[in-house]
Amino acid sequence: MSPDDPLDQKLTQDRPATAAADPASTERTIGRHRAPERQRRGGRALLASTPVRVALATGVTCCLGAAAFAGTRGDTDTPREPVAEAVAERAATDERASRALDRAASPAPAVSASPTPKPTPSATRKAPAKPAKPARPRPVAGLTQAQMDNAKIIVDVGEDLKMPRRALVVAVATAMQESNLYNLASDVLPESRQYPHQGSGSDHDSVGLFQQRPSSGWGTVRELMRPTYAARAFYEALREIPGWQEMSVAGAAQAVQVSAFPDAYARHEGRATTIVAALT
Repeated sequence: MSPDDPLDQKLTQDRPATAAADPASTERTIGRHRAPERQRRGGRALLASTPVRVALATGVTCCLGAAAFAGTRGDTDTPREPVAEAVAERAATDERASRALDRAASPAPAVSASPTPKPTPSATRKAPAKPAKPARPRPVAGLTQAQMDNAKIIVDVGEDLKMPRRALVVAVATAMQESNLYNLASDVLPESRQYPHQGSGSDHDSVGLFQQRPSSGWGTVRELMRPTYAARAFYEALREIPGWQEMSVAGAAQAVQVSAFPDAYARHEGRATTIVAALT
């Protein structure tokens, strides 16, 4: 303790007189008062040392900051991966991941396409071509369409029976003489009117294209009113005539029909030939 310290001088002046007579008491008294003094002196020392510590701390902080700045600067000078590219790549990765999660979470409903039916063999197989329906023949030799249609039936039946061309001419000429190539009913046979017909006649019970008589055994009224049946009946009867091929058209027709006017068939030979030629 310095004798020049004012605090010590004041303590010496304020001591009681008994302190000199009792050293122990004086020591105890001084000791009791020294503790606060030391505390005060320590406080002053602490206060005196505080700026030094702050200065040291500030210097250390500045050194650390300079070192950190130097390290950062050194890192900056070192070539590294561009930050923008890294961020873009990370964003693209996150976006792909989010899209993948979206697809996994809510998959788009699949559109089920209706299966295309496979063609069955029956569908792909071509149907057999149907024969074209023959057009109605154009009338020739002054005939009407109905007459030409009937003449065609006569020619078609003769061809089906493999009859020669001359037989076709004989048959057409005969029908031209007997019915003028119309399918006629009979006023004598009311039944004949029940079937399709194109007029009527009054020569006994004769009916049809060839005016054949049911009473003579040619067939029933119903059969004879069918042009195909009447034509077949005529050709079959012509076949039964011996040598009909060498006969004239009128002679062959008369041999089958046994008409009261045998020469009447001859006048139809020319037109009949023209009609057959047009139909064959």
